[in-house]
Amino acid sequence: MPKMKTKRGAAKRFSKTGSGKIKRSKAFTSHILTKKSTKRKRNLRKSGLVDSANAPTIRKILPYL
Repeated sequence: MPKMKTKRGAAKRFSKTGSGKIKRSKAFTSHILTKKSTKRKRNLRKSGLVDSANAPTIRKILPYL
């Protein structure tokens, strides 16, 4: 059996925390920022966690994460 390939686009977007959860960055930060409040933009800078329903899919496309 050959080695599994990692989806490179996903590898750039997700990383693993110390406890084994999958960390992600938040969306809606690239443009149309004038109508978003400062508080909202500040909270979008923080990282989030992948939902437990989506985590198995992410683990499948990132076999060596």
